[in-house]
Amino acid sequence: MDEERILERERYQIEQIRQLELEELQVEEVDSDDSDDDSSSENNYRTSGGASASGEFTYDTSLVALHSYLGDVEDTHNRLAFLDGGAVLKLPMFYLEGVVLFPEATLPLRVVQPHFIAAVEQAMTQVEAPYTIGVVRLYRDSPDYRRPPRFAIIGTTAEIRKYCRLEDGSVNVLTRGQQRFRLRRCWIDVEGATYGEVQIIREDSPLRTPREAVGRLAPLLNLRSNIFQKQPLYSPRACRLGDWDGNDSDAMSEESFESELSLHERGLHQSALFSSYHTIHEPTSSEDEKLDPDGEVHQGSSRLDNLLGPLREYNTGRDSAKSALSGNSGNLSFKRMKADKCALDRLREVPRAFWPNWVYHMHDSYTLAQKAADRWKHIVKAPSMDGFVMKPDLLSFHIASKIPVSESLRQELLEIDGISYRLRREIELLESFDRVRCKTCENLIARRSDMLVMSSDGPLGAYVNAHGYVHEVMTLHKANGLAVIGDPVKEHSWFPGYAWSIAECATCGSQMGWLFTATKKKLKPRSFWGIRSSQVADDTR
Repeated sequence: MDEERILERERYQIEQIRQLELEELQVEEVDSDDSDDDSSSENNYRTSGGASASGEFTYDTSLVALHSYLGDVEDTHNRLAFLDGGAVLKLPMFYLEGVVLFPEATLPLRVVQPHFIAAVEQAMTQVEAPYTIGVVRLYRDSPDYRRPPRFAIIGTTAEIRKYCRLEDGSVNVLTRGQQRFRLRRCWIDVEGATYGEVQIIREDSPLRTPREAVGRLAPLLNLRSNIFQKQPLYSPRACRLGDWDGNDSDAMSEESFESELSLHERGLHQSALFSSYHTIHEPTSSEDEKLDPDGEVHQGSSRLDNLLGPLREYNTGRDSAKSALSGNSGNLSFKRMKADKCALDRLREVPRAFWPNWVYHMHDSYTLAQKAADRWKHIVKAPSMDGFVMKPDLLSFHIASKIPVSESLRQELLEIDGISYRLRREIELLESFDRVRCKTCENLIARRSDMLVMSSDGPLGAYVNAHGYVHEVMTLHKANGLAVIGDPVKEHSWFPGYAWSIAECATCGSQMGWLFTATKKKLKPRSFWGIRSSQVADDTR
């Protein structure tokens, strides 16, 4: 029933697309208040200070995610189970310039080159991983196209979800990213298909208990006074505290904790334990405590005596107080005993975690996921990431596949191992990303506030043109310093209802992307820009 509903919705959306394509092209004049506009310039160039996005937003962004320009592609009805981490297999490979594929992201392909067509055909029939190809980013270290390109070592497997073979022999496919892999070697088989031996990367699990990442000690919340009475404070057994919820089932025993520490780590551990006492009584000696090979602290150290003295005085002072109340005067006054008791009460509340709380939050995947979703909602706004907060691993890939930054920064995100590290980097990029600049000449094209979400997939998506070139495009409602070439073209438009024109950098002439113009009067925005992420500089200022 669910598949029938999906197919029915897709049929309805395709009807909407066809209705839009039947409309006559209406080229709207650029508003006169754009001071940089020069629609009458020679050589059919038009420079614009921005595409107007004023008025109500009426466009159905779900139409873009269908990639209807590929034609009638049929569902392969194949859903591959995830491969085990560490598995090694051979896959037909696609090396794509300007493309970084992430797990769960959609990648459309129009395959026209013979060796890639052979790769698709073999992927459809292979036994080990049917309907699966490997996708790796191809890039150049310099703008000199005479130098051979390089390819990344980390890529993503892609499952062929939809497939259509055209009359001219080319193939249209719609794929979806599955799992990251590490490329070990590559070759071309006898039929001309590109192949690679890949190893599936074993992904880590989200960390809810950050002690697994940064420390092994629970906080000093359930400390009982008898710990000080029955054992030396510096004994490892004094560290046998309950877990975060007061349950001592997860507490660290003397054997399990001390046995895992090196001599240097034991020293750090003891220093962490004793550092709390400095705020209560400042030591009077500069002599450091000494550790024996078993990690025990020598009681002969004068610094240790100063640290533990008040606690010992409290224990002995309690007996002295009893004597004083019964008529026998003690050496320790009742006032001193009361002050030491208050100090001990404060000590019980001091956190005894190995690191401060903010360090734990840096490694808590769920805390980072919530922060990343909040930053996305504040900066990008749509689509909402709230549904992924309880799945930090999916959220980290979801944001990485849609964040409107350069392809090299996105490749960096793909290569990061560890959910918390990837989320922290994404939060940093979301907070620092502000300007879109031309990669060639550093000309300022737009700002973060100029972003416009024209697809339900987000502000950045992958699209393929009629010649088989895949472009990752970020959409903006306003751009500066771009020259528009030629008249708008309706055919093979990635955004149904809009015609496209090539846009170049007015300073260096590099192709930055396209200007999309509405073909129907009721469509809003009337126009917007699509900028290639491969032509965007690594600028996060």
